[in-house]
Amino acid sequence: MRTSMRVFSLVLVIICTAAASAQKLSPKWEELTASDFVQAIHQSQGVCVLPFGILEKHGPHLPIGTDLLDVRYAVMNAVQQEYAVVFPEYYFGQIFEAQQEPGTVAYSLTTQLTLLHETVKEMARNGCKKVVIVNGHGGNNSLLPLFAQAQLATPRDYVVFVFGLPNERVTGRPAMKSDPKNDMHAGETETSAMLVARPDLVHMDRARSESGADQHRLNLPENVYTGIWWYARFPDHYSGVGSAATKELGQFDQKEWSRQIAEAIKAIKADSESLRLQNEFFEKSQHPLDTKQ
Repeated sequence: MRTSMRVFSLVLVIICTAAASAQKLSPKWEELTASDFVQAIHQSQGVCVLPFGILEKHGPHLPIGTDLLDVRYAVMNAVQQEYAVVFPEYYFGQIFEAQQEPGTVAYSLTTQLTLLHETVKEMARNGCKKVVIVNGHGGNNSLLPLFAQAQLATPRDYVVFVFGLPNERVTGRPAMKSDPKNDMHAGETETSAMLVARPDLVHMDRARSESGADQHRLNLPENVYTGIWWYARFPDHYSGVGSAATKELGQFDQKEWSRQIAEAIKAIKADSESLRLQNEFFEKSQHPLDTKQ
């Protein structure tokens, strides 16, 4: 009886140790050892997250890397709820509209698409068969859906998912002090989020030194698009009222953003149809005349 109890206790210790070890795995790609990386991929069920930021001016009071810092903060909190491997800092997105401002890094469109393609391909080669690109920058709102759609151009054994900017219209959100319609860049919402993610980098004393008001310098119909629209409206690359920011709003938004990301990761882990349908599509696309009409 005593021998059986000892064996049982030993097995229990081994199980608990293994479980504790699994929990201690860092979600950050760059922090994992090679052997731990293999374990992390298994633990994440092949789901890897690519937080996508940018380097651009954020009003007179926020850091150039605001979008990158914010999205990584939200993602790192999300993977504490639903484990996934997180790719290192990535900021090679679309930001041509801010080239007149200091600190902006704007890569050519071909470089953006090529680098993103190569990055995702390398992630997949390392076991990330479900790559979740989490967007943290409004300037990528057209780039990322285009990239995701382009995945159907050639066969591949992985699926790319894009998680766009978070839904902020949720119950219980603290009321904003400024006009939400004009709160698009470095304003109340973004400044509040940074007061939580990196308060040490927020210069609230500078928030009023520039205006984030719409300059209305174009008079075109709503269904007419031109690339210069942002500069025409916000030449200082600032939209909103950063001085209205509060930590309360930032805490709510960051928590909700992380929850939404974690929920998406969980659903993507459970998804088995995307890859199956993608493979079916690739097979049929090789024989279009055989597709039943």
